[in-house]
Amino acid sequence: MTRFKQTFKKVLTILAVVPFGLIGTLMAGAIASNTTETTAEAKTTITAPASYPTLHKTITVDGLDIFYREAGPKDAPTILLLHGFPTSSHMFRNLIPQLSDRFHVVAPDYPGYGNSSMPTVDEFDYTFDNLAKAMESFTQKIGLKTYSLYLMDYGAPIGFRLAVAHPERVQGLIIQNGNAYVEGIDNNFWEPIREYWADRKAINKGLDNAFWKNVKAAYKQPNMANEDALRFLVTLGATQWQYTNGVRNKEMISPDNWHVTQRLLDRKGNEAIQLQLFYSYGSNPSLYPTWQEYLRKYQPPTLIVWGQNDQIFPAEGAHPYKRDLKNLEFHLLDTGHFALEEDGEIIAQHIRRFFDQRVASVN
Repeated sequence: MTRFKQTFKKVLTILAVVPFGLIGTLMAGAIASNTTETTAEAKTTITAPASYPTLHKTITVDGLDIFYREAGPKDAPTILLLHGFPTSSHMFRNLIPQLSDRFHVVAPDYPGYGNSSMPTVDEFDYTFDNLAKAMESFTQKIGLKTYSLYLMDYGAPIGFRLAVAHPERVQGLIIQNGNAYVEGIDNNFWEPIREYWADRKAINKGLDNAFWKNVKAAYKQPNMANEDALRFLVTLGATQWQYTNGVRNKEMISPDNWHVTQRLLDRKGNEAIQLQLFYSYGSNPSLYPTWQEYLRKYQPPTLIVWGQNDQIFPAEGAHPYKRDLKNLEFHLLDTGHFALEEDGEIIAQHIRRFFDQRVASVN
């Protein structure tokens, strides 16, 4: 592990020049008659009144302490914010006060993330099924009857499990770089991860593409084990890259992001948790048809606000939602994976208008 940690900066430097060819040519136009698509950026700054401060709470759920951020009046429409890898509810720290004047906003940390309990892999089975069960129990424990779901990265497979299990609870979807289609993982980044799903002992499978060959070169391992390659994703270099790759202006992104996140990733036993969830992510693609059927059947009003320069979940994963959704508002933003860091005010503006124009009329 020492050798891995000594090469953070070198890998980050190499990855900074990885081409955006992974993203490909973006498809144009919406195919549904009630679909809105734009790349325009709103300029409105929204700050909620001080009477709705963000509260930081912890509740015991199924023997685990679940930390969550909460703001806004409890009788207002609820938005359940589900975070991605490798962060926590910290990713929503700025969005929450921009929405809490008119929404009840709740952002939990999953087990193993943020300020929630972090049992070892021997004490808790880290699968997406179990993370979703924990979040289901959490919503029941705090009394959420209905809510809209904000789905980002890992939040998508967790949130779609909640939606399929209880479609009557879901008033709308906000999807930010959250995948539900094979097109979204048919790229260089996911190639060795798909091989890892097939064989956790795989050696050099899917690692010779334009993305991963740079990692191999940095570590000077031409015949690298897939699991060793995936360990890179929990290093400081990779964490910083996730926050800064694809953004318009890196000076806009606070380094507090990767330092807060990395401190938690570096906890003893957390690397094993992340590797287990990389493997468990392989359970999600087989559920994509079920999630797509949910979208077609229930037609939840959906807002897509997608960082189009993301090399993990590129825009190819955003466009297929148009096939299944009729009440859809679609925005590609000129930023990267963590779009809230650069375009949080834009996203907040889209959410507020989206609820006024689409969610309120349906619910």
